[in-house]
Amino acid sequence: MTRRAPEILVDVLLLAVATVWGASFLAAKELVAETGVASGVALRFVVAASALGILCLLRRERMPRGRGLVIAALLGCSQAAVIGLETAGVHLTSATNAGLLISLALVFTPVLESIAARSWLPRSYFIAAVAAVAGVALLVSGGGLRAPNPGDALVIAAAVVRAVHVTASGHLTRGREDSTLAVVFVQLVVCALASTAVAGADLAPAVAGLSAAGWVDVIFLGLLCSVFAFVVQLWAVRRTSATRASILMGTEPVWALAVGVAIGGEAVGLPGLSGAALIIAASYAGQAIERRHRRSIAEASGGADGEAVSSGPRSVVATGPRPSP
Repeated sequence: MTRRAPEILVDVLLLAVATVWGASFLAAKELVAETGVASGVALRFVVAASALGILCLLRRERMPRGRGLVIAALLGCSQAAVIGLETAGVHLTSATNAGLLISLALVFTPVLESIAARSWLPRSYFIAAVAAVAGVALLVSGGGLRAPNPGDALVIAAAVVRAVHVTASGHLTRGREDSTLAVVFVQLVVCALASTAVAGADLAPAVAGLSAAGWVDVIFLGLLCSVFAFVVQLWAVRRTSATRASILMGTEPVWALAVGVAIGGEAVGLPGLSGAALIIAASYAGQAIERRHRRSIAEASGGADGEAVSSGPRSVVATGPRPSP
C-alpha cells in the first residue's frame, strides 16, 4: 500500500534533522580550528539566538516569566556546558569519534531518569550499557587498547552532562505551559552570553579573521543545526508516532560516522568500525528496552506513558523539542 505524501515528508524532514546534527561535529571541528573553541561556540549561539529571537517575535511567542524564566535560564547554563565540552572535545579528537561518543547520552539518560523516578531498569538494559562501553573501548583503541584521549574524554563528559540536562529538562518543565520555542530562545540567549563572556577579547579578532568557509560553518551550526532542527521537530513529531521519530532521529551517529569518513576524510579502522557498530546497536537496544519498561509501568498503573522520544543526544517529546540545540 502506498504511503501518503505527508507521512513521507515527515520522515524526510526528521532524517534531515538527524543528518545535519550528524554533520555538526565536522562543521564544529572545522570552525574552531579557525576561531578557537570559545569564539566558535559564541558565534554559533549568537547566530542561533538572533534567528530564533526573530522567529519568536514573528510568532508572537510569550516569553516565560517567574519560575519558568529561572528554569529556562538554569537549563541554558547546563546546555552551555554540554556544547562547550562537546566542542572542546571535537577540537581534540575526530568528528567521527565525537559523533559516536556523544550518543552515549542515550545510555546515561534512562539511568538518571530511572533514579529520579525510583523505578530501576531491567537487567537487560545494563547488558546493553556494558556493550556500549565495550564499543567505546574499541572505537578509541586505535588498533590497540588505550585510554581515551583528552578529546574523547571531554565528549564522554559532555554525554554525561547532556543526560543530566535532558533529565532535568523533563522534570523541571513537566506540567508547565511555557512556549517551547520561547524556552529554547531563553536558553540560547544564556548560552550566547556565557560563551561570549568566556571568549572575551578573542571574539572580535576571530570574527574579523573568519574565512568564507568559516562563515558557512557558523550559519550551518547556528541556523540549520539549531533553529531549523527545532522548528522541524516541533512540526514533525506532532505528525508521527514518538517511536517512529525516535528511530529516524536516532540515526544521528550513523550520519556523524558517514560525514566524518566521506567528507572529513577521517580513517576508521576495523576495531573502530566494530566499536561504532556496537555503540549504535547498544544505544538502540537500550532505548527499546527503556521504552518497553516505561510502557509496562504505565500499563500497570493504568496511565499513559506520554510517549517521550529519546531520539539521540538531542531528545524531544511528542509535544515538541526538548531545550537542546
